[in-house]
Amino acid sequence: MQAIRGAITVDQNDSSEILKQTQVLLETILEANKLAPDEIISIIFTATPDLNAAFPATAARAMGLEQVALLDAVEIDVPGALPRVIRLLMFVDRPHAAAEVRHIYLGGAKALRPDLSPQDA
Repeated sequence: MQAIRGAITVDQNDSSEILKQTQVLLETILEANKLAPDEIISIIFTATPDLNAAFPATAARAMGLEQVALLDAVEIDVPGALPRVIRLLMFVDRPHAAAEVRHIYLGGAKALRPDLSPQDA
């Protein structure tokens, strides 16, 4: 089993924006890690308290991840923390488990982990 981390920022607390950006994050993680949907065990999503217009897991369901265990939670409200962030922790089981994991941080979330952020994203 492997765990993959990721995060993305959202411009505003809007349902369609939250779902769109969550989908971008998921698609980027799947592509970067060469994952098939049936290799995903579960995904924990968190959103900063300023994002409450939609559940990020809804985007995963819309992408066809119907058999994946999904959970949404609110991020700790730390003063001065980066606003409007969706984070995820994805657990995967894949035959090529020795493959390198690529964690993905997009948009303003690159500032959270510049050491893990793709240079071209």
